[in-house]
Amino acid sequence: MNFPQGKRYNSFVGYYKRFYGERLQKLVLDAGFTCPNRDGRVGHGGCTYCNNAAFHPGYSVAGKPLARQIDEGIEFHKVRYRNTKHYLAYFQSFSNTYAPLDHLQKLYEEVLAHPDVVGLVVGTRPDCVDEQKLDYLAELKEGRVLEGWHREGYDHPLVTVEYGIESCYDQTLERINRGHDFSCAQKAVEMTAERGIDTGAHFILGLPGETRQNMLDECEIINSLPLLSVKFHQLQFVRGTVMEREFEEHPEDFLRMSLEEYIDFIIDMLERLRPDLYIERVAGEVPPRFVKQMQWGLIRNFEILHLLDKRLEERKSYQGKLLYLSN
Repeated sequence: MNFPQGKRYNSFVGYYKRFYGERLQKLVLDAGFTCPNRDGRVGHGGCTYCNNAAFHPGYSVAGKPLARQIDEGIEFHKVRYRNTKHYLAYFQSFSNTYAPLDHLQKLYEEVLAHPDVVGLVVGTRPDCVDEQKLDYLAELKEGRVLEGWHREGYDHPLVTVEYGIESCYDQTLERINRGHDFSCAQKAVEMTAERGIDTGAHFILGLPGETRQNMLDECEIINSLPLLSVKFHQLQFVRGTVMEREFEEHPEDFLRMSLEEYIDFIIDMLERLRPDLYIERVAGEVPPRFVKQMQWGLIRNFEILHLLDKRLEERKSYQGKLLYLSN
């Protein structure tokens, strides 16, 4: 199989450069949203693993004007990516379609007015979208909303929607207080993709009660969804969460892996995933102050990717291998 950058899996790294001629950096934004299983519409307390403060950078703070978050984010990333010209506004914190459409329009169009921003990445829950909101995002993507909008190389904004699916199993979703079932996620993904909107999904590996085989079996389900990209990360026990307490009381309910075991497991999953599916992430990082102990020490994601590349080579493996051999 021939994958980008000589890799053995379909890495999302370099995707924007290949399709749009330049590297695009995401700017994480906090627009002050909440979630329906926090405010009582669906439930209270949120997902049992969640402490949202552990997942976004210091420049992204609720209440700070979005334009200021963008400017500070650009300065933050210029240290590492000096040649980046354009950016994507990444609405990441909580559920970023959980508001009336007119409020969403105001926020999305506000960030797209920034001269360095060429698109949106909207992170949300499957139960926080509807036909009207998705129709608007499709029209935005097709250039039928912002009259006269133009950036060098872009005649209309880029739009991606990322869904937190976390697990394909209703029993797991109920246990982690997710507040929706898998059919809700499936419907949201299908509604989004059929409108031509790039669609991504996020899954957590190691949720309570799930076995190794359960997670491998999810690959067939993921393959059936019209997704452009997927993110995986290992379950981490963030301080103060219900999940942290649950692990302390019932560690036997959780599948824990060493770094070496996890890399081999990711390869087992890659072998079962269709080769056109972009892999945007295979592991997550949480700042050390948010956890009692770092499961794998102070290893960074880029180091994990190097180890993954090496192990794929050693195993002579690649994304979709088992699907290819079965045909």
